[in-house]
Amino acid sequence: MPVFIGVDVGKDTHHAVAINRSGKRLFDKALPNDENKLRSLISDLKQHGQILLVVDQPATIGALPVAVARSEGVLVGHLPGLAMRRIADLHAGEAKTDARDAAIIAEAARTLPHALRTLKLADEQIAELSMLCGFNDDLAAQTTQASNRIRGLLT
Repeated sequence: MPVFIGVDVGKDTHHAVAINRSGKRLFDKALPNDENKLRSLISDLKQHGQILLVVDQPATIGALPVAVARSEGVLVGHLPGLAMRRIADLHAGEAKTDARDAAIIAEAARTLPHALRTLKLADEQIAELSMLCGFNDDLAAQTTQASNRIRGLLT
């Protein structure tokens, strides 16, 4: 029986919800942005069947879950932002939480597979490059801040 993992990615922690074909929750917890924890989750859920991992952001902060899932031989999908917002509007509740978003992603993977986008190798490479560019942008911003502080001290 297939297992659908919805991951709402974050900078420090992700929230993952895993459900089976019938909608039973197999996992619903926050996960640190750690390769070993992600591998452990995937290996624990493999006993239930084939896994489809779906993320809301495949680039930058979502690159690690995508890379780990790929290396474990797991199918990986992406739920685009517009589709995510429209599907979220169909669920009760106004509060936007990581747990709710992860549950919506997992449910969409289970019931609305046409809303998902596959991540090809090119997308994976783009995600890696985006992450590197993000680091470069952060370093450039820090350099600018440092030079502005020095200029402020000298004037």
